[in-house]
Amino acid sequence: MIDAIINSHYIQSLPLLLKGLVWTILIALIGLIFGFIIGALVGLGRLSSKKWIRAICTVYVEVIRGTPILVQVLFIYLGLTEQVIGINIDKVVAAIIAISINAGAYIAEIVRGAVDSIEKGQHEAGRSIGLSKKQTMRYIIWPQAFKRMIPPLGNQFIISLKDTSLFSVIAVGELLYMGKQYYNVTYTPFQTLTMVCVLYLIITIPTSYFLRKLERKMDV
Repeated sequence: MIDAIINSHYIQSLPLLLKGLVWTILIALIGLIFGFIIGALVGLGRLSSKKWIRAICTVYVEVIRGTPILVQVLFIYLGLTEQVIGINIDKVVAAIIAISINAGAYIAEIVRGAVDSIEKGQHEAGRSIGLSKKQTMRYIIWPQAFKRMIPPLGNQFIISLKDTSLFSVIAVGELLYMGKQYYNVTYTPFQTLTMVCVLYLIITIPTSYFLRKLERKMDV
């Protein structure tokens, strides 16, 4: 029985799938880091008193949120870089750029909502003790808002992690692509895709549980 399990495609596919899982996590994490930088700038831009800054940031958010990430990565990898600019970029780089830009639009709304949720009295308190508008944002508003961003940022990581599966269309060696490579040779899609699902769940379920615990703790 044990030998049959060990020799099954459920187990034999694991080495290749784990390599894909590493790339999946790396692309999602790096994309989320750059996405947070983009999202923080755009989110604060949407709260700017200058109309042209608000307009640019709003267009970015609406365009990115209104188009599928699959279209975005194909546009970056094949359309923009290869045809328009005339350069060939690495598939992983294209995937990271796509996930960063995509996550940035959603994180921008998280940032905007978190900052906007801080009571107006906090702004006034900062100004009353002699802080400038930037100092008030940096020392009073942002630390409070960032705590409120943590749970939705964790949810965005899970979304981005699952979105990486779409990058198999440009042959990025993430989890689903590695699964396809394996079952195309062994003709075992059921066993292979079952293990793909299991590996995704091993990451997403503990992350979701941790986020729920964190959110309850922050509410208290």
